[in-house]
Amino acid sequence: MSKRNNQANKAAARERLRAERERQAKKDKVRKQVVVAVSVVGVLALAGVASYGVMQLNKPGHWEAAADAKNVTAPKNTSGTNGTTVVVGKSTAKKTLELYEDSRCPICAQFEQTVGETVHKDVDAGKYKVKYIGATFIDNSDSGEGSKNALSALGAALNVSPQAFLDYKYALYSAKYHPEETADKFAKDSYLIEVANTVDELKDNKAFQKDVNDGTYDNWAMKMSETFDKSGVQGTPTLKMDGKTVTGGGSDNAPMTVADFNTAITKALKG
Repeated sequence: MSKRNNQANKAAARERLRAERERQAKKDKVRKQVVVAVSVVGVLALAGVASYGVMQLNKPGHWEAAADAKNVTAPKNTSGTNGTTVVVGKSTAKKTLELYEDSRCPICAQFEQTVGETVHKDVDAGKYKVKYIGATFIDNSDSGEGSKNALSALGAALNVSPQAFLDYKYALYSAKYHPEETADKFAKDSYLIEVANTVDELKDNKAFQKDVNDGTYDNWAMKMSETFDKSGVQGTPTLKMDGKTVTGGGSDNAPMTVADFNTAITKALKG
Protein backbone atom coordinates (compact mmCIF):
# COMPACT_ATOMS: atom_id res chain seq x y z
CA MET A 1 0.00 0.00 0.00
CA SER A 2 1.35 3.38 -0.94
CA LYS A 3 1.98 6.09 1.58
CA ARG A 4 -0.63 8.22 -0.19
CA ASN A 5 -3.34 5.59 0.07
CA ASN A 6 -2.54 5.00 3.75
CA GLN A 7 -2.94 8.71 4.50
CA ALA A 8 -6.22 8.82 2.57
CA ASN A 9 -7.57 5.88 4.55
CA LYS A 10 -6.65 7.51 7.83
CA ALA A 11 -8.33 10.76 6.76
CA ALA A 12 -11.49 8.89 5.78
CA ALA A 13 -11.52 7.09 9.11
CA ARG A 14 -11.16 10.36 11.00
CA GLU A 15 -14.04 11.84 8.97
CA ARG A 16 -16.28 8.88 9.74
CA LEU A 17 -15.45 9.16 13.44
CA ARG A 18 -16.17 12.89 13.41
CA ALA A 19 -19.51 12.35 11.65
CA GLU A 20 -20.44 9.62 14.12
CA ARG A 21 -19.64 11.90 17.06
CA GLU A 22 -21.81 14.64 15.56
CA ARG A 23 -24.73 12.23 15.12
CA GLN A 24 -24.34 10.99 18.69
CA ALA A 25 -24.15 14.55 19.99
CA LYS A 26 -27.39 15.39 18.16
CA LYS A 27 -29.08 12.29 19.62
CA ASP A 28 -27.95 13.22 23.12
CA LYS A 29 -29.24 16.78 22.64
CA VAL A 30 -32.63 15.53 21.45
CA ARG A 31 -32.79 13.04 24.33
CA LYS A 32 -32.07 15.79 26.86
CA GLN A 33 -34.75 18.01 25.31
CA VAL A 34 -37.28 15.18 25.54
CA VAL A 35 -36.35 14.45 29.16
CA VAL A 36 -36.64 18.12 30.08
CA ALA A 37 -39.97 18.43 28.26
CA VAL A 38 -41.38 15.34 29.96
CA SER A 39 -40.13 16.59 33.34
CA VAL A 40 -41.76 19.97 32.79
CA VAL A 41 -45.04 18.30 31.79
CA GLY A 42 -44.80 16.07 34.85
CA VAL A 43 -44.20 19.01 37.15
CA LEU A 44 -47.07 20.95 35.58
CA ALA A 45 -49.34 17.90 35.88
CA LEU A 46 -48.44 17.46 39.55
CA ALA A 47 -49.00 21.15 40.11
CA GLY A 48 -52.35 20.86 38.38
CA VAL A 49 -53.34 17.86 40.50
CA ALA A 50 -52.24 19.65 43.66
CA SER A 51 -54.14 22.77 42.65
CA TYR A 52 -57.26 20.71 41.88
CA GLY A 53 -56.90 18.93 45.21
CA VAL A 54 -56.73 22.23 47.08
CA MET A 55 -59.76 23.48 45.15
CA GLN A 56 -61.69 20.35 46.06
CA LEU A 57 -60.74 20.66 49.72
CA ASN A 58 -61.84 24.28 49.75
CA LYS A 59 -65.03 23.54 47.83
CA PRO A 60 -68.04 23.49 50.18
CA GLY A 61 -69.67 20.10 50.68
CA HIS A 62 -73.24 19.35 49.71
CA TRP A 63 -74.77 20.14 53.10
CA GLU A 64 -72.69 23.29 53.54
CA ALA A 65 -73.89 24.45 50.14
CA ALA A 66 -77.47 23.62 51.13
CA ALA A 67 -77.08 25.67 54.31
CA ASP A 68 -75.87 28.64 52.27
CA ALA A 69 -78.67 28.40 49.70
CA LYS A 70 -80.41 31.71 49.05
CA ASN A 71 -83.52 30.18 47.53
CA VAL A 72 -85.07 27.63 49.87
CA THR A 73 -87.56 25.01 48.70
CA ALA A 74 -89.97 24.62 51.59
CA PRO A 75 -92.52 21.80 51.87
CA LYS A 76 -96.24 22.43 51.80
CA ASN A 77 -97.96 22.81 55.17
CA THR A 78 -95.26 25.15 56.50
CA SER A 79 -95.11 28.87 57.19
CA GLY A 80 -92.72 31.52 58.43
CA THR A 81 -89.26 32.41 57.13
CA ASN A 82 -88.00 29.69 54.79
CA GLY A 83 -90.98 27.55 55.80
CA THR A 84 -89.34 26.63 59.10
CA THR A 85 -92.53 27.02 61.12
CA VAL A 86 -94.14 23.59 61.26
CA VAL A 87 -97.35 23.43 63.30
CA VAL A 88 -99.58 20.36 63.24
CA GLY A 89 -103.02 20.13 64.82
CA LYS A 90 -106.45 21.69 64.92
CA SER A 91 -106.59 25.44 64.47
CA THR A 92 -109.06 25.64 67.35
CA ALA A 93 -106.46 24.34 69.83
CA LYS A 94 -105.47 27.26 72.06
CA LYS A 95 -102.12 25.95 73.25
CA THR A 96 -99.05 24.83 71.31
CA LEU A 97 -96.52 22.27 72.47
CA GLU A 98 -93.07 22.96 71.05
CA LEU A 99 -91.18 19.72 70.37
CA TYR A 100 -87.42 19.85 69.73
CA GLU A 101 -85.98 16.61 68.32
CA ASP A 102 -82.99 15.22 66.43
CA SER A 103 -83.82 12.22 64.24
CA ARG A 104 -80.72 10.29 65.38
CA CYS A 105 -81.32 11.02 69.06
CA PRO A 106 -81.82 7.77 71.06
CA ILE A 107 -83.65 9.56 73.90
CA CYS A 108 -86.03 11.08 71.34
CA ALA A 109 -86.67 7.54 70.13
CA GLN A 110 -87.48 6.45 73.69
CA PHE A 111 -89.81 9.42 74.11
CA GLU A 112 -91.63 8.70 70.85
CA GLN A 113 -91.91 4.99 71.60
CA THR A 114 -93.45 5.58 75.02
CA VAL A 115 -95.22 8.95 74.76
CA GLY A 116 -95.56 9.55 71.02
CA GLU A 117 -98.92 7.85 70.65
CA THR A 118 -100.32 9.92 73.52
CA VAL A 119 -99.13 13.10 71.82
CA HIS A 120 -100.85 12.05 68.60
CA LYS A 121 -104.11 11.35 70.41
CA ASP A 122 -103.97 14.70 72.19
CA VAL A 123 -103.36 16.52 68.89
CA ASP A 124 -106.24 14.64 67.21
CA ALA A 125 -108.48 15.55 70.15
CA GLY A 126 -107.55 19.23 69.85
CA LYS A 127 -105.99 19.49 73.30
CA TYR A 128 -103.04 21.37 71.80
CA LYS A 129 -101.11 21.80 68.57
CA VAL A 130 -97.53 20.62 68.09
CA LYS A 131 -94.80 22.88 66.75
CA TYR A 132 -91.89 20.81 65.50
CA ILE A 133 -88.29 22.09 65.50
CA GLY A 134 -85.78 19.66 63.97
CA ALA A 135 -82.11 19.49 64.96
CA THR A 136 -79.04 17.96 63.30
CA PHE A 137 -76.35 18.35 65.96
CA ILE A 138 -75.73 14.59 66.31
CA ASP A 139 -74.25 14.60 62.81
CA ASN A 140 -71.56 16.88 64.21
CA SER A 141 -70.97 15.09 67.50
CA ASP A 142 -71.04 11.53 66.14
CA SER A 143 -70.14 12.38 62.52
CA GLY A 144 -72.34 11.55 59.54
CA GLU A 145 -75.33 13.09 57.84
CA GLY A 146 -78.28 10.96 58.97
CA SER A 147 -79.89 13.71 61.04
CA LYS A 148 -79.83 16.10 58.10
CA ASN A 149 -80.97 13.50 55.59
CA ALA A 150 -83.83 12.30 57.79
CA LEU A 151 -84.94 15.88 58.42
CA SER A 152 -85.03 16.46 54.67
CA ALA A 153 -87.10 13.29 54.24
CA LEU A 154 -89.48 14.51 56.95
CA GLY A 155 -89.89 17.64 54.83
CA ALA A 156 -90.84 15.40 51.91
CA ALA A 157 -93.42 13.68 54.12
CA LEU A 158 -94.75 17.04 55.31
CA ASN A 159 -95.16 18.02 51.68
CA VAL A 160 -97.57 15.08 51.35
CA SER A 161 -99.59 15.95 54.47
CA PRO A 162 -99.23 16.80 58.17
CA GLN A 163 -100.52 13.35 59.06
CA ALA A 164 -97.92 11.69 56.83
CA PHE A 165 -95.29 13.78 58.61
CA LEU A 166 -96.40 12.68 62.07
CA ASP A 167 -96.72 9.03 61.07
CA TYR A 168 -93.36 9.02 59.34
CA LYS A 169 -91.62 10.67 62.29
CA TYR A 170 -93.16 8.04 64.56
CA ALA A 171 -91.93 5.27 62.24
CA LEU A 172 -88.38 6.66 62.11
CA TYR A 173 -88.25 6.60 65.90
CA SER A 174 -89.78 3.12 66.21
CA ALA A 175 -87.87 0.33 67.93
CA LYS A 176 -87.78 -1.58 64.65
CA TYR A 177 -86.23 1.13 62.49
CA HIS A 178 -84.39 3.57 64.72
CA PRO A 179 -80.64 2.80 64.57
CA GLU A 180 -78.04 3.11 67.28
CA GLU A 181 -76.85 6.69 67.62
CA THR A 182 -73.45 5.81 66.17
CA ALA A 183 -74.96 3.97 63.20
CA ASP A 184 -75.64 6.49 60.44
CA LYS A 185 -78.33 4.47 58.66
CA PHE A 186 -80.53 7.51 58.03
CA ALA A 187 -77.81 8.80 55.69
CA LYS A 188 -79.05 6.26 53.11
CA ASP A 189 -82.04 7.38 51.05
CA SER A 190 -82.95 3.74 50.42
CA TYR A 191 -83.35 3.13 54.16
CA LEU A 192 -85.49 6.24 54.63
CA ILE A 193 -87.73 5.05 51.80
CA GLU A 194 -87.88 1.57 53.33
CA VAL A 195 -89.20 3.06 56.57
CA ALA A 196 -91.61 5.30 54.64
CA ASN A 197 -93.18 2.25 53.02
CA THR A 198 -94.67 1.39 56.43
CA VAL A 199 -96.68 4.64 56.34
CA ASP A 200 -99.98 4.47 54.42
CA GLU A 201 -99.67 7.83 52.64
CA LEU A 202 -96.01 7.27 51.77
CA LYS A 203 -96.07 3.63 50.71
CA ASP A 204 -94.87 3.43 47.07
CA ASN A 205 -95.41 7.18 46.82
CA LYS A 206 -93.25 8.04 43.79
CA ALA A 207 -93.37 11.81 44.35
CA PHE A 208 -92.20 11.38 47.94
CA GLN A 209 -89.45 8.97 46.90
CA LYS A 210 -88.24 11.34 44.20
CA ASP A 211 -88.03 14.19 46.72
CA VAL A 212 -85.98 11.99 49.05
CA ASN A 213 -83.62 10.80 46.32
CA ASP A 214 -83.27 14.27 44.82
CA GLY A 215 -82.76 15.97 48.19
CA THR A 216 -85.52 18.42 47.32
CA TYR A 217 -85.78 19.70 50.88
CA ASP A 218 -82.11 19.55 51.87
CA ASN A 219 -81.78 23.33 52.03
CA TRP A 220 -85.02 23.54 54.02
CA ALA A 221 -83.64 20.96 56.48
CA MET A 222 -80.55 23.10 57.01
CA LYS A 223 -82.64 26.21 57.64
CA MET A 224 -84.75 24.24 60.12
CA SER A 225 -81.56 23.08 61.84
CA GLU A 226 -80.42 26.69 62.00
CA THR A 227 -83.71 27.58 63.70
CA PHE A 228 -82.98 24.97 66.35
CA ASP A 229 -79.44 26.28 66.83
CA LYS A 230 -80.78 29.78 67.44
CA SER A 231 -83.44 28.59 69.91
CA GLY A 232 -81.08 28.21 72.84
CA VAL A 233 -82.24 24.64 73.46
CA GLN A 234 -79.29 22.52 74.57
CA GLY A 235 -80.54 18.98 74.04
CA THR A 236 -83.28 16.75 72.69
CA PRO A 237 -85.99 15.90 73.31
CA THR A 238 -87.08 19.22 74.76
CA LEU A 239 -90.72 20.21 75.24
CA LYS A 240 -92.00 23.75 75.77
CA MET A 241 -95.37 25.38 76.19
CA ASP A 242 -95.90 29.11 76.57
CA GLY A 243 -92.11 29.50 76.59
CA LYS A 244 -91.73 27.25 79.65
CA THR A 245 -89.93 23.90 79.54
CA VAL A 246 -92.23 20.93 80.16
CA THR A 247 -90.48 18.40 82.40
CA GLY A 248 -91.46 15.26 84.23
CA GLY A 249 -90.68 13.21 87.29
CA GLY A 250 -89.18 16.06 89.29
CA SER A 251 -86.27 16.38 86.83
CA ASP A 252 -85.17 18.93 84.27
CA ASN A 253 -85.71 16.42 81.47
CA ALA A 254 -88.67 15.74 79.23
CA PRO A 255 -91.28 13.40 80.73
CA MET A 256 -90.48 9.88 79.55
CA THR A 257 -93.57 7.99 80.69
CA VAL A 258 -97.21 8.49 79.78
CA ALA A 259 -98.11 9.20 83.41
CA ASP A 260 -95.41 11.82 83.83
CA PHE A 261 -96.27 13.35 80.48
CA ASN A 262 -99.97 13.62 81.25
CA THR A 263 -99.23 15.21 84.62
CA ALA A 264 -96.81 17.70 83.07
CA ILE A 265 -99.12 18.57 80.15
CA THR A 266 -102.13 19.04 82.38
CA LYS A 267 -100.14 21.50 84.46
CA ALA A 268 -98.82 23.28 81.34
CA LEU A 269 -102.29 23.60 79.83
CA LYS A 270 -103.54 25.29 82.99
CA GLY A 271 -100.61 27.69 83.09
